[in-house]
Amino acid sequence: MNKFKDYYFSYVVPTFIKDGLAKNVMGAPKFLKVVINVGFNGASLSKKNIDDIFNELYLISGQKPIFTKARKSVAGFKIREGVNIGCKVTLRRENMYDFLGKLVYLVLPSVRDFRGLSSKSFDGRGNYSFGLKEQIVFPEINYDKVEIIRGMDITIVTNARTDVICKTLLEFCCFPFN
Repeated sequence: MNKFKDYYFSYVVPTFIKDGLAKNVMGAPKFLKVVINVGFNGASLSKKNIDDIFNELYLISGQKPIFTKARKSVAGFKIREGVNIGCKVTLRRENMYDFLGKLVYLVLPSVRDFRGLSSKSFDGRGNYSFGLKEQIVFPEINYDKVEIIRGMDITIVTNARTDVICKTLLEFCCFPFN
């Protein structure tokens, strides 16, 4: 069983009920999904670099990513309609809890010059997004085989109705805010 999931159900949910933030177990905020997105300019990268990004995202998430395509052409960015401009993966259920546990306990503490996550990255509907500058902070990535250092965006989607409840949920789950 997943330690993060066990911690969530054995500590976080009862704490919400005890503090009066939720009336019962079903009223406590839940994690719905985690979306990991890596953007790139498909026109300027070789097929090998795109495959490397795809494989690294697969190693990080444990799930096969999908390519995102440009919806319309933008001449200023040299992007044509239909060209791959990124990879993303959506994690739910067990994969989501595995990734969140790895993120909180392994990845964020190993980020260089880390001062905590920003408290301003909530979207107003109880979801939280942040970015990582390097993919090499994940333990699955072999540093010697990485040719290009790439960042990624991570979005945590919850069913919390407000940003305050979402931040409380993340704080109870040991997310380090500054």
